[in-house]
Amino acid sequence: MGISYKKLWKLLIDKDMIRKDLREACGLSTASMAKLSKNQNLNTDILVRICQTLHCDISDICEILHDEE
Repeated sequence: MGISYKKLWKLLIDKDMIRKDLREACGLSTASMAKLSKNQNLNTDILVRICQTLHCDISDICEILHDEE
């Protein structure tokens, strides 16, 4: 099982933002941005901060990837 942030990248395109804009608006570290880029786990506080900045719900920025059985 894993996580995907593809929805976040699509939302940024819709909002005419680039990753640097998101990082600056949310006050994210470059390490957090790297984790997002690599679909790695992040602290929920960071995900909530992104949602507050983009005025969206957590399901709008990420999804759970289930392992195929």
